[in-house]
Amino acid sequence: MKNNKNKKNTFVLYSLISLITAFAVCALFFFYELSAIDLPENAKEVRFEIPAGISVSEISNSLYEKNLIRSPKAFYLAARFPFLSLRKTSPVIKSGVYSLKTSMNVFEIFTLFESGQQEFIKTVIPEGLTIRKIARILETEGVCSAEDFITAAQNPDLIQKYSIPFETFEGFLFPDTYFFAPSMNAENVLLIMIENFFKKISIIPEFADKSVPDFYEKLILASIVEREYRVADEAPLIASVFTNRINAGAGLYSCATIEYIITEIQGRPHPDVITYDDLKIDSPYNTYKWAALPPGPISNPGLIALKAAANPPETNYFYFTLTDSDAGSHTFSESFNAHIKAGTQFKTKKS
Repeated sequence: MKNNKNKKNTFVLYSLISLITAFAVCALFFFYELSAIDLPENAKEVRFEIPAGISVSEISNSLYEKNLIRSPKAFYLAARFPFLSLRKTSPVIKSGVYSLKTSMNVFEIFTLFESGQQEFIKTVIPEGLTIRKIARILETEGVCSAEDFITAAQNPDLIQKYSIPFETFEGFLFPDTYFFAPSMNAENVLLIMIENFFKKISIIPEFADKSVPDFYEKLILASIVEREYRVADEAPLIASVFTNRINAGAGLYSCATIEYIITEIQGRPHPDVITYDDLKIDSPYNTYKWAALPPGPISNPGLIALKAAANPPETNYFYFTLTDSDAGSHTFSESFNAHIKAGTQFKTKKS
């Protein structure tokens, strides 16, 4: 009887040990399934998108397909049953685009998804670009579609909201380095750039605290100066030349406005040279044919051009011509004869 009892106790003990061992093995295997795939020194970076409304099961399968987790089932169980991953609550996974590494374990992935710290696209918008050129950059970078951005930039309700006295936001998209999220709403992208414009011009007295109609002509002038200057110190002088021509009722004679007509209005490729036929194009933007400023900006200027146009120096210059193509510097002249002479000397020097 005693032997039977001992045998029974031994069986229970062995069963308990076996059960504990089996549980420990399962636990170790489960935690192994939650571990990182690669060591930090071998880690690869992977862009991972979580669309709004996606299920945990779909997320786990997608992570597995991108070789970011060992087991979709283990990820799903850990997310649905927090005690399995030693958590108090299930992770609240936020939609967005994340930068994951193959050296991250499931717990680190949960933490990132809960934080909502998305991957951002560093987008550089240079000075002097048009809306269409900016749109192409945004599409290439994966921020938003070019077509949607152009449509947003012509939204009449938004234009009215900002009291723009024209039909687009040309000139109001401040050139800067931006950090956008992937696949953003195009209108939101536009608004970020517009608000940045108004923030930046607040340091310029001639723009600050003024209504858009009050400074719109200076913005148009700045957009032309932006496309004409190459040396920062010359931007104010170029602005003074155009201001003197405006005051005298003469044409601005800006090749940049002709380029705008060809590329932005007519949709033709950027010309290598401006021809005499180009100078005859019937357009209000043709500053060779019509005096004064064109009806709207021809680019989106930066602070150098904006400051130059806001308060150009008083000079007697009516002309400028490029005389150092390497440095990008110009010679400024008061008379047409001096202007022709400067250009002739430059051509002689080149030849």
